[in-house]
Amino acid sequence: MKWVKRIVLVLVVTFALFYLITQPENAANAVRGAGEAIAGAFNSIMKFFSALAA
Repeated sequence: MKWVKRIVLVLVVTFALFYLITQPENAANAVRGAGEAIAGAFNSIMKFFSALAA
């Protein structure tokens, strides 16, 4: 079962590198979008805890 995880990891990394090399602008937009999503989630969590503390 461990080898299946390794194969999946290699395939994901290979796809990510292929996408980065062939379409760098789209890859940058994807990373930027993921960062904005994480920041938005963090902001929502902070608002939730602030509302609990108030």
